[in-house]
Amino acid sequence: MALLPAPVSYAYAHAHRPVNANTLKYISLLTLTLQNAILGLSMRYARTRPGDIFLSSTAVLMAEFAKLITCLFLVFNEEGKDAQKFVRSLHKTIIANPMDTLKVCVPSLVYIVQNNLLYVSASHLDAATYQVTYQLKILTTAMFAVVILRRKLLNTQWGALLLLVMGIVMVQLAQTEGPSSGSAGGAAAAATAASSGGAPEQNRMLGLWAALGACFLSGFAGIYFEKILKGAEISVWMRNVQLSLLSIPFGLITCFVNDGSRIFDRGFFHGYDLFVWYLALLQAGGGLIVAVVVKYADNILKGFATSLAIIISCVASIYIFDFNLTLQFSFGAGLVIASIFLYGYDPAKSAPKSSMQGPGGDEEKLLPRV
Repeated sequence: MALLPAPVSYAYAHAHRPVNANTLKYISLLTLTLQNAILGLSMRYARTRPGDIFLSSTAVLMAEFAKLITCLFLVFNEEGKDAQKFVRSLHKTIIANPMDTLKVCVPSLVYIVQNNLLYVSASHLDAATYQVTYQLKILTTAMFAVVILRRKLLNTQWGALLLLVMGIVMVQLAQTEGPSSGSAGGAAAAATAASSGGAPEQNRMLGLWAALGACFLSGFAGIYFEKILKGAEISVWMRNVQLSLLSIPFGLITCFVNDGSRIFDRGFFHGYDLFVWYLALLQAGGGLIVAVVVKYADNILKGFATSLAIIISCVASIYIFDFNLTLQFSFGAGLVIASIFLYGYDPAKSAPKSSMQGPGGDEEKLLPRV
Protein backbone atom coordinates (compact mmCIF):
# COMPACT_ATOMS: atom_id res chain seq x y z
CA MET A 1 0.00 0.00 0.00
CA ALA A 2 2.91 2.34 0.68
CA LEU A 3 3.95 2.15 -2.99
CA LEU A 4 0.69 3.63 -4.33
CA PRO A 5 1.58 7.36 -4.11
CA ALA A 6 4.56 6.99 -6.46
CA PRO A 7 2.57 5.84 -9.56
CA VAL A 8 -0.11 8.44 -8.81
CA SER A 9 2.41 11.25 -8.60
CA TYR A 10 4.15 9.99 -11.77
CA ALA A 11 0.84 9.89 -13.65
CA TYR A 12 0.02 13.42 -12.47
CA ALA A 13 3.44 14.74 -13.53
CA HIS A 14 3.23 12.93 -16.86
CA ALA A 15 -0.25 14.34 -17.54
CA HIS A 16 0.95 17.89 -16.92
CA ARG A 17 4.26 17.49 -18.74
CA PRO A 18 3.12 18.58 -22.25
CA VAL A 19 1.89 21.96 -20.94
CA ASN A 20 5.17 22.67 -19.16
CA ALA A 21 7.22 21.41 -22.10
CA ASN A 22 5.33 23.64 -24.55
CA THR A 23 5.81 26.67 -22.31
CA LEU A 24 9.52 25.98 -22.04
CA LYS A 25 9.78 25.51 -25.80
CA TYR A 26 8.32 28.94 -26.48
CA ILE A 27 10.55 30.50 -23.84
CA SER A 28 13.48 28.73 -25.50
CA LEU A 29 12.48 30.10 -28.90
CA LEU A 30 12.26 33.66 -27.59
CA THR A 31 15.51 33.42 -25.61
CA LEU A 32 17.54 31.88 -28.44
CA THR A 33 16.19 34.41 -30.94
CA LEU A 34 16.98 37.45 -28.80
CA GLN A 35 20.38 36.12 -27.79
CA ASN A 36 21.40 35.40 -31.39
CA ALA A 37 20.18 38.74 -32.72
CA ILE A 38 21.10 41.13 -29.91
CA LEU A 39 24.67 39.86 -29.49
CA GLY A 40 25.58 40.43 -33.14
CA LEU A 41 23.96 43.88 -33.23
CA SER A 42 25.55 44.89 -29.92
CA MET A 43 29.03 43.78 -30.96
CA ARG A 44 28.77 45.72 -34.22
CA TYR A 45 27.51 48.85 -32.48
CA ALA A 46 30.18 48.66 -29.77
CA ARG A 47 32.96 48.39 -32.37
CA THR A 48 31.78 51.20 -34.68
CA ARG A 49 30.28 53.86 -32.39
CA PRO A 50 32.05 57.21 -31.90
CA GLY A 51 34.41 57.64 -28.96
CA ASP A 52 37.24 55.64 -27.45
CA ILE A 53 37.18 52.04 -28.58
CA PHE A 54 37.75 49.26 -26.05
CA LEU A 55 40.18 46.39 -26.52
CA SER A 56 38.20 43.35 -27.61
CA SER A 57 40.69 40.92 -26.02
CA THR A 58 39.94 42.39 -22.59
CA ALA A 59 36.18 42.16 -23.20
CA VAL A 60 36.55 38.45 -24.01
CA LEU A 61 38.49 37.96 -20.78
CA MET A 62 35.87 39.84 -18.73
CA ALA A 63 33.16 37.64 -20.28
CA GLU A 64 35.05 34.56 -19.07
CA PHE A 65 35.30 35.99 -15.54
CA ALA A 66 31.54 36.69 -15.57
CA LYS A 67 30.82 33.16 -16.81
CA LEU A 68 33.08 31.64 -14.14
CA ILE A 69 31.39 33.55 -11.30
CA THR A 70 27.92 32.63 -12.61
CA CYS A 71 28.77 28.94 -12.98
CA LEU A 72 30.39 28.78 -9.53
CA PHE A 73 27.17 30.17 -8.07
CA LEU A 74 25.10 27.59 -9.99
CA VAL A 75 27.35 24.73 -8.85
CA PHE A 76 27.06 26.02 -5.26
CA ASN A 77 23.28 25.95 -5.70
CA GLU A 78 23.46 22.39 -7.10
CA GLU A 79 25.33 21.27 -4.01
CA GLY A 80 22.47 22.42 -1.79
CA LYS A 81 24.20 25.70 -0.87
CA ASP A 82 26.54 23.71 1.37
CA ALA A 83 30.02 25.29 1.31
CA GLN A 84 31.84 22.09 2.31
CA LYS A 85 30.11 19.99 -0.36
CA PHE A 86 30.78 22.77 -2.87
CA VAL A 87 34.53 22.82 -2.13
CA ARG A 88 34.73 19.01 -2.15
CA SER A 89 32.96 18.88 -5.50
CA LEU A 90 35.35 21.41 -7.04
CA HIS A 91 38.37 19.53 -5.66
CA LYS A 92 37.08 16.16 -6.86
CA THR A 93 36.26 17.38 -10.37
CA ILE A 94 39.09 19.80 -11.10
CA ILE A 95 42.11 19.04 -8.88
CA ALA A 96 41.76 15.32 -8.11
CA ASN A 97 40.98 14.52 -11.76
CA PRO A 98 43.75 16.34 -13.67
CA MET A 99 43.52 14.27 -16.87
CA ASP A 100 39.85 15.12 -17.32
CA THR A 101 40.61 18.78 -16.65
CA LEU A 102 43.47 18.75 -19.18
CA LYS A 103 41.07 17.46 -21.85
CA VAL A 104 39.17 20.73 -21.51
CA CYS A 105 42.34 22.73 -22.34
CA VAL A 106 41.75 22.32 -26.06
CA PRO A 107 38.22 23.82 -26.24
CA SER A 108 39.24 26.46 -23.67
CA LEU A 109 41.96 27.78 -25.97
CA VAL A 110 39.78 27.40 -29.05
CA TYR A 111 36.86 29.33 -27.52
CA ILE A 112 39.13 32.23 -26.53
CA VAL A 113 40.52 32.50 -30.07
CA GLN A 114 37.03 32.09 -31.55
CA ASN A 115 35.54 34.88 -29.43
CA ASN A 116 38.38 37.22 -30.37
CA LEU A 117 37.80 36.41 -34.04
CA LEU A 118 34.10 37.19 -33.65
CA TYR A 119 34.98 40.67 -32.41
CA VAL A 120 37.26 41.15 -35.43
CA SER A 121 34.47 40.00 -37.72
CA ALA A 122 31.89 42.26 -36.05
CA SER A 123 34.32 45.18 -36.41
CA HIS A 124 34.55 44.78 -40.19
CA LEU A 125 31.25 43.24 -41.30
CA ASP A 126 27.82 44.80 -40.88
CA ALA A 127 25.56 42.99 -38.41
CA ALA A 128 23.34 41.38 -41.07
CA THR A 129 26.26 40.01 -43.12
CA TYR A 130 28.00 38.86 -39.93
CA GLN A 131 24.86 37.05 -38.75
CA VAL A 132 24.36 35.24 -42.07
CA THR A 133 28.04 34.37 -42.61
CA TYR A 134 28.43 32.95 -39.12
CA GLN A 135 25.84 30.28 -40.00
CA LEU A 136 28.67 28.58 -41.90
CA LYS A 137 29.40 26.98 -38.52
CA ILE A 138 26.69 24.47 -39.51
CA LEU A 139 28.97 23.25 -42.31
CA THR A 140 32.08 23.04 -40.11
CA THR A 141 30.16 21.32 -37.31
CA ALA A 142 28.84 18.74 -39.78
CA MET A 143 32.31 18.26 -41.23
CA PHE A 144 33.89 17.58 -37.83
CA ALA A 145 30.94 15.39 -36.80
CA VAL A 146 31.63 13.15 -39.80
CA VAL A 147 35.41 13.09 -39.24
CA ILE A 148 35.62 12.90 -35.42
CA LEU A 149 32.35 11.26 -34.36
CA ARG A 150 31.92 9.15 -37.52
CA ARG A 151 28.39 10.49 -37.79
CA LYS A 152 26.51 9.85 -41.04
CA LEU A 153 24.58 12.71 -42.61
CA LEU A 154 21.25 12.31 -44.36
CA ASN A 155 20.90 13.22 -48.01
CA THR A 156 18.71 16.15 -46.99
CA GLN A 157 21.51 17.40 -44.74
CA TRP A 158 24.06 17.28 -47.56
CA GLY A 159 21.60 19.23 -49.68
CA ALA A 160 21.15 21.73 -46.83
CA LEU A 161 24.91 22.27 -46.60
CA LEU A 162 25.04 22.97 -50.34
CA LEU A 163 22.23 25.53 -50.00
CA LEU A 164 24.06 27.07 -47.04
CA VAL A 165 27.27 27.61 -49.00
CA MET A 166 25.37 29.01 -51.98
CA GLY A 167 23.46 31.43 -49.75
CA ILE A 168 26.57 32.72 -47.96
CA VAL A 169 28.43 33.16 -51.26
CA MET A 170 25.50 35.21 -52.60
CA VAL A 171 25.45 37.36 -49.46
CA GLN A 172 29.17 38.04 -49.70
CA LEU A 173 28.97 38.85 -53.42
CA ALA A 174 26.09 41.22 -52.72
CA GLN A 175 28.35 43.11 -50.32
CA THR A 176 31.39 43.30 -52.63
CA GLU A 177 29.78 44.59 -55.83
CA GLY A 178 29.99 48.18 -54.64
CA PRO A 179 28.89 50.59 -51.95
CA SER A 180 25.40 50.84 -53.38
CA SER A 181 24.86 47.12 -52.88
CA GLY A 182 25.86 46.93 -49.25
CA SER A 183 25.88 48.96 -46.11
CA ALA A 184 27.46 52.12 -47.45
CA GLY A 185 25.89 54.19 -44.71
CA GLY A 186 27.14 51.79 -42.06
CA ALA A 187 30.64 51.84 -43.51
CA ALA A 188 30.60 55.63 -43.60
CA ALA A 189 29.46 55.75 -39.98
CA ALA A 190 32.21 53.33 -39.01
CA ALA A 191 34.77 55.43 -40.87
CA THR A 192 33.57 58.51 -39.00
CA ALA A 193 33.87 56.62 -35.73
CA ALA A 194 37.35 55.50 -36.67
CA SER A 195 38.52 59.04 -37.36
CA SER A 196 36.99 60.35 -34.12
CA GLY A 197 37.81 57.64 -31.62
CA GLY A 198 40.16 54.96 -32.93
CA ALA A 199 37.65 52.39 -34.18
CA PRO A 200 39.23 49.93 -36.64
CA GLU A 201 39.20 50.92 -40.30
CA GLN A 202 36.71 48.81 -42.23
CA ASN A 203 38.26 45.84 -44.05
CA ARG A 204 35.56 43.51 -45.36
CA MET A 205 38.00 40.78 -46.41
CA LEU A 206 39.54 40.71 -42.92
CA GLY A 207 36.06 40.48 -41.41
CA LEU A 208 35.16 37.60 -43.75
CA TRP A 209 38.33 35.63 -42.93
CA ALA A 210 37.76 36.22 -39.21
CA ALA A 211 34.18 34.92 -39.50
CA LEU A 212 35.36 31.86 -41.44
CA GLY A 213 38.02 31.17 -38.82
CA ALA A 214 35.45 31.51 -36.04
CA CYS A 215 33.12 29.10 -37.86
CA PHE A 216 35.93 26.55 -38.24
CA LEU A 217 36.87 26.78 -34.56
CA SER A 218 33.22 26.70 -33.47
CA GLY A 219 32.63 23.47 -35.37
CA PHE A 220 35.77 21.82 -34.02
CA ALA A 221 35.27 22.92 -30.40
CA GLY A 222 31.61 21.89 -30.36
CA ILE A 223 32.27 18.38 -31.66
CA TYR A 224 35.40 17.90 -29.54
CA PHE A 225 33.46 19.01 -26.47
CA GLU A 226 30.63 16.61 -27.32
CA LYS A 227 33.12 13.77 -27.68
CA ILE A 228 34.78 14.30 -24.29
CA LEU A 229 31.41 14.80 -22.57
CA LYS A 230 30.04 11.42 -23.63
CA GLY A 231 29.83 9.17 -20.61
CA ALA A 232 31.11 11.86 -18.22
CA GLU A 233 29.03 12.33 -15.09
CA ILE A 234 29.72 16.05 -14.76
CA SER A 235 27.04 18.71 -14.83
CA VAL A 236 26.98 21.36 -17.53
CA TRP A 237 27.76 24.05 -14.93
CA MET A 238 30.76 22.23 -13.50
CA ARG A 239 32.07 21.64 -17.02
CA ASN A 240 31.73 25.36 -17.71
CA VAL A 241 33.67 26.09 -14.50
CA GLN A 242 36.49 23.92 -15.88
CA LEU A 243 36.29 25.73 -19.22
CA SER A 244 36.41 29.20 -17.69
CA LEU A 245 39.23 28.37 -15.25
CA LEU A 246 41.36 27.23 -18.17
CA SER A 247 40.17 29.94 -20.56
CA ILE A 248 41.15 32.81 -18.24
CA PRO A 249 44.94 32.13 -18.42
CA PHE A 250 44.67 31.79 -22.22
CA GLY A 251 42.67 35.03 -22.30
CA LEU A 252 45.32 36.87 -20.28
CA ILE A 253 48.05 35.66 -22.63
CA THR A 254 45.97 36.80 -25.63
CA CYS A 255 45.48 40.25 -24.07
CA PHE A 256 49.18 40.89 -23.55
CA VAL A 257 50.35 39.27 -26.79
CA ASN A 258 47.90 41.18 -29.00
CA ASP A 259 47.37 44.39 -27.04
CA GLY A 260 50.18 44.51 -24.47
CA SER A 261 51.56 47.91 -25.51
CA ARG A 262 48.10 49.52 -25.62
CA ILE A 263 47.21 48.04 -22.23
CA PHE A 264 50.37 49.52 -20.67
CA ASP A 265 49.83 52.89 -22.41
CA ARG A 266 46.07 53.34 -21.93
CA GLY A 267 45.07 50.87 -19.24
CA PHE A 268 43.26 47.53 -19.24
CA PHE A 269 39.79 49.10 -19.12
CA HIS A 270 40.40 51.87 -21.65
CA GLY A 271 37.17 52.67 -23.52
CA TYR A 272 34.95 50.79 -21.06
CA ASP A 273 31.52 52.13 -20.17
CA LEU A 274 28.19 50.57 -19.17
CA PHE A 275 27.55 49.35 -22.70
CA VAL A 276 30.84 47.43 -22.84
CA TRP A 277 30.12 45.81 -19.47
CA TYR A 278 26.64 44.91 -20.75
CA LEU A 279 28.24 43.37 -23.85
CA ALA A 280 30.64 41.26 -21.77
CA LEU A 281 27.76 40.01 -19.62
CA LEU A 282 25.66 39.33 -22.72
CA GLN A 283 28.45 37.29 -24.27
CA ALA A 284 28.98 35.35 -21.03
CA GLY A 285 25.28 34.77 -20.41
CA GLY A 286 24.50 33.86 -24.01
CA GLY A 287 26.34 30.56 -23.96
CA LEU A 288 24.91 29.65 -20.57
CA ILE A 289 21.37 30.48 -21.69
CA VAL A 290 21.78 28.26 -24.74
CA ALA A 291 23.13 25.45 -22.53
CA VAL A 292 19.95 25.63 -20.44
CA VAL A 293 17.33 25.93 -23.16
CA VAL A 294 18.82 23.68 -25.82
CA LYS A 295 17.35 20.52 -24.25
CA TYR A 296 13.86 22.01 -24.53
CA ALA A 297 14.22 23.29 -28.11
CA ASP A 298 14.24 20.72 -30.91
CA ASN A 299 16.02 21.32 -34.22
CA ILE A 300 12.97 22.95 -35.82
CA LEU A 301 12.67 25.47 -32.98
CA LYS A 302 16.41 26.17 -33.14
CA GLY A 303 15.97 26.76 -36.85
CA PHE A 304 13.15 29.21 -36.14
CA ALA A 305 15.29 31.02 -33.56
CA THR A 306 18.28 31.38 -35.89
CA SER A 307 16.10 32.43 -38.83
CA LEU A 308 14.25 35.04 -36.78
CA ALA A 309 17.60 36.32 -35.50
CA ILE A 310 18.81 36.81 -39.09
CA ILE A 311 15.61 38.67 -40.00
CA ILE A 312 15.82 40.84 -36.86
CA SER A 313 19.47 41.64 -37.60
CA CYS A 314 18.65 42.65 -41.18
CA VAL A 315 15.71 44.87 -40.17
CA ALA A 316 17.58 46.43 -37.24
CA SER A 317 20.65 47.06 -39.41
CA ILE A 318 18.53 49.09 -41.84
CA TYR A 319 17.53 51.51 -39.07
CA ILE A 320 20.64 51.43 -36.86
CA PHE A 321 23.48 51.12 -39.39
CA ASP A 322 21.85 52.43 -42.62
CA PHE A 323 22.11 48.96 -44.12
CA ASN A 324 20.90 48.74 -47.74
CA LEU A 325 18.98 45.47 -48.14
CA THR A 326 19.36 44.30 -51.75
CA LEU A 327 17.47 41.59 -53.63
CA GLN A 328 20.63 39.47 -53.95
CA PHE A 329 21.34 39.71 -50.22
CA SER A 330 17.71 38.81 -49.42
CA PHE A 331 17.80 35.79 -51.72
CA GLY A 332 21.11 34.59 -50.24
CA ALA A 333 19.80 35.03 -46.69
CA GLY A 334 16.66 33.13 -47.71
CA LEU A 335 18.81 30.21 -48.91
CA VAL A 336 20.66 30.20 -45.59
CA ILE A 337 17.39 30.18 -43.64
CA ALA A 338 16.03 27.36 -45.82
CA SER A 339 19.24 25.36 -45.28
CA ILE A 340 18.89 25.71 -41.49
CA PHE A 341 15.42 24.18 -41.57
CA LEU A 342 16.42 21.49 -44.05
CA TYR A 343 19.47 20.50 -42.01
CA GLY A 344 17.37 20.13 -38.85
CA TYR A 345 14.66 18.10 -40.60
CA ASP A 346 14.79 14.35 -39.93
CA PRO A 347 12.18 12.30 -41.86
CA ALA A 348 12.51 9.45 -39.35
CA LYS A 349 11.33 11.73 -36.54
CA SER A 350 8.61 13.58 -38.42
CA ALA A 351 5.79 11.36 -37.10
CA PRO A 352 3.36 13.08 -34.68
CA LYS A 353 4.45 10.88 -31.79
CA SER A 354 7.96 12.28 -31.98
CA SER A 355 6.81 15.39 -30.09
CA MET A 356 5.93 13.16 -27.13
CA GLN A 357 9.50 11.85 -26.83
CA GLY A 358 10.85 11.33 -23.36
CA PRO A 359 14.10 12.66 -22.01
CA GLY A 360 16.11 10.37 -24.26
CA GLY A 361 17.05 11.14 -27.86
CA ASP A 362 18.22 14.70 -28.39
CA GLU A 363 18.26 15.51 -24.68
CA GLU A 364 21.01 12.98 -24.16
CA LYS A 365 23.34 15.26 -26.12
CA LEU A 366 24.69 18.06 -24.02
CA LEU A 367 25.47 20.07 -27.12
CA PRO A 368 23.23 20.90 -30.07
CA ARG A 369 23.91 19.32 -33.43
CA VAL A 370 24.28 22.80 -34.95
